Amino acid sequence: MPRDSFRPGPLADVDRVPVDDRWDLVLVRDLRHPPERVWTALTDPAQLAEWAPFLADRDLGSPGDTTLRTVDGDQAHPTPATILRADRPSVLEYTWGSALLRWELAPAGAGTRLTLRHRIDQPDLAPMVAAGWHLCLDVAGHLLDGEPVGPIRGAEAKEFEWTALRDAYAERLDNP
Repeated sequence: MPRDSFRPGPLADVDRVPVDDRWDLVLVRDLRHPPERVWTALTDPAQLAEWAPFLADRDLGSPGDTTLRTVDGDQAHPTPATILRADRPSVLEYTWGSALLRWELAPAGAGTRLTLRHRIDQPDLAPMVAAGWHLCLDVAGHLLDGEPVGPIRGAEAKEFEWTALRDAYAERLDNP
């Protein structure tokens, strides 16, 4: 797919769940690909570079420390991360700075039901985080379909309807 014709897909199922003094943004997407292929997209540094908001310095499929570099234009900001759990191909959990991300992959017909739980510090961050992951996961879907559009990260996301997604997720989260 040509990058200039990329448009985000429909909103994902989303929720904001209190956890102690923080919140989990829970985003659920159905993908057409089996869990093993989705797992590789979540863990392989070369595939992550094509869709994720960060670059990984190693494969994320095994426990241990790593560095995730958030990318925005020409700027890359390294953030320490620790892979806490890597149960191929069903659960991947890691820290990313102060955040905790948990990816759950469940077979759904010939595809995968992907559930992301992203721990955030403030509930009002949830729509912004949801909009960012929405774009990333749409790009990942195109990559898995064999139609890569290239990563959409940082300020560039505003050129791909990020603001409209943020507003739509804010409404959905405030009016469940």
